[in-house]
Amino acid sequence: MDFADTTEEARFRQEARSFLEQHAPTLAGRPGAEESESDFLARAKAWQKLKQENGWACLNWPKAFGGRGATPMEMIIWNQEEARYNVPTQPFAIGLGMCGPVVMGFAGEEQRAAYLPKMASGEEIWCQLFSEPAGGSDVANLRTRAVQDGDEWVINGQKIWTSGAQYCDYGILLTRTDPSVPKHQGLTMFIVNMKAPGVEIRPIKQASGKSGFNEVYFTDVRIKDDHRLGAVGEGWKVSIVTLMNERLAVGSASGPDAKEMLALAQTLEVDDRPALENKAVRDRIATWHCEQSGLHFTKLRVQSAMSRGETPGPENSITKIVSANKLQGIGSYGMDLMDMGGILVDQDGQDDSFYGAWLSAPGLRIAGGTDEILRNIIAERVLGLPGDIRVDKSIPFTEVPQGGKG
Repeated sequence: MDFADTTEEARFRQEARSFLEQHAPTLAGRPGAEESESDFLARAKAWQKLKQENGWACLNWPKAFGGRGATPMEMIIWNQEEARYNVPTQPFAIGLGMCGPVVMGFAGEEQRAAYLPKMASGEEIWCQLFSEPAGGSDVANLRTRAVQDGDEWVINGQKIWTSGAQYCDYGILLTRTDPSVPKHQGLTMFIVNMKAPGVEIRPIKQASGKSGFNEVYFTDVRIKDDHRLGAVGEGWKVSIVTLMNERLAVGSASGPDAKEMLALAQTLEVDDRPALENKAVRDRIATWHCEQSGLHFTKLRVQSAMSRGETPGPENSITKIVSANKLQGIGSYGMDLMDMGGILVDQDGQDDSFYGAWLSAPGLRIAGGTDEILRNIIAERVLGLPGDIRVDKSIPFTEVPQGGKG
């Protein structure tokens, strides 16, 4: 297994570094308390537009849709290099990483031409609308209904935990179009205008004081049939593409790591002695270092497979489980070491990164499939263990017990 860049990959990496060294510092920076959401979005859109104008946006997309036609390996290299700078990419993570591939793979030619270039340039921001209050981890248990009326579909229902809905222009919406068949078979996905009549967005107040998630209500929202993604009843197939991309994104989530924990421990004391002299502290740091090494080489294994033109295996599910749990553990332990100072937010310092990790990591353990769901996937589809008994998979959705009623 060769993890080194080929000659072409090394040349591409140097080209990416040159662009980033010249342009990234002008727009980099963490969103501060004094920066409004609109100002942050303007900075993020400026960075995305700059990348698109210079051929660095959506690298693996076709050129006709605003991309570069790059290889998957070149996309990995770009992500590695861009991650070295604190540039504002977060508002586009869902749209470009999850919605874009779905639109490209399942939308009609007219919709691809209309939406993908504006998505790539940062002119329009997208979200995904999957989760519902009654669904939990079972996405296929959704109740949002889509009823056909001529060449339109009428949507009624509710979604929850929709990231960035308050500033998004469009979204991909998973609905139930046929409740008379088993729940995975009666789903259909659409492109929805987030500013259409009947769409109501309610921000959810988080423990951090922010409102990055939203409830979204649909009341008689009309969507043209040509905005359907895939065939009627094949929404589950389309959603799986989205979820796999989401697991890859979560598995690459940034935050404090063993290196940052080591640096923190060098500045603190435990029982009136340097923290690094404490065996428990050293043991925790060593454990997280080993986990990080495992993640690093697992990702290199993916990188090596993609460089050879192969399709990676279950690595995305594995990296998501390990990465999110590690981030939560580091955040919690860092706060414990800092004692009361662990919950203070220093806008210009680094200590608040542990507090931020502690607040965000539980959400990462849920996004794209909970730990329990992914462990089941690995057990059943990788290790070949017997699957859970699921009596609700083969009966019509209308016969599935709801709300505790048999």
